[in-house]
Amino acid sequence: MSQSAELSADAVLDATGLNCPEPVMMLHNKVRGIEGGELLKVIATDPSTQRDIPKFCVFLGHELVDQQAQEGTYFYWIRKKAD
Repeated sequence: MSQSAELSADAVLDATGLNCPEPVMMLHNKVRGIEGGELLKVIATDPSTQRDIPKFCVFLGHELVDQQAQEGTYFYWIRKKAD
């Protein structure tokens, strides 16, 4: 069962309608603007984000807390690594 219903995001990035590589580029900038330990919710419609966002998290050390897909929209909850 998903825990996202209880997850309260500190910030939201809406990348709806954008295609690769824009969502990940925007994510990179958004993560820079939040504090370590904060939770970022990402909303995207590009299916490639299902591959790109988990890789982004692994590469940069952030925690992918949860991810969901609903009718062509993808949701990700990312906890920024502590500074």
